Amino acid sequence: MYEELIMDKAIKGIGAIRTTVLIPWAIPTAVSAMIWSYMYDGSYGVISKIFSSIGLISKQSAMLLTSSGAMTSIVISDVWKTTPYMALLLLAGLQVIDRGLYESSAIDGAGPFTTFFKITLPLMKPSLLVALLFRTLDAFRVYDLIAILTGGGPGNGTESLSVYAYKLMFGQSNYGYGSVVVMGMAVCVAIIAVLYVKVLGAEVISND
Repeated sequence: MYEELIMDKAIKGIGAIRTTVLIPWAIPTAVSAMIWSYMYDGSYGVISKIFSSIGLISKQSAMLLTSSGAMTSIVISDVWKTTPYMALLLLAGLQVIDRGLYESSAIDGAGPFTTFFKITLPLMKPSLLVALLFRTLDAFRVYDLIAILTGGGPGNGTESLSVYAYKLMFGQSNYGYGSVVVMGMAVCVAIIAVLYVKVLGAEVISND
């Protein structure tokens, strides 16, 4: 959230800042996964070396060769990749907030924390809900990052439903069961979307 607040400021060089922040999102996921795989490598990876040095992992190879390490690697890579898109959505919500509200709060003596929790955050609810919905659905169907970075391994420790369905249909030629898994994913995605829109979005709609 603080990243979006910085991007919303009218400061010198803000265009360059916004462009730089969007670079991870612009990089194709396959290329991004390959870059992270080198940084996670158990022999010469920069990230795995740093994590092992500060004691977060027992040894460098643990990043991709253990289930917990591989899942953590995927989460870090996915967050790095998709955060700029979320920032773009939230930035759009920030820019439609009336600046007069901030001026009025400053006159009334409200501090930055009060302004954030009483003005910015409540008015950002619609944008937050949209960003949360998109991010949840995107995380639910992720395939290419996992397929390239870990292949669903070690074992089945990082195997998502998308990877599992692909292995069934194209690895084992089990198209019937694979189709059932895909349809199950579609139903789950629809349920999640309805929950967000109907339950979480109800308060925002009623307050409008």
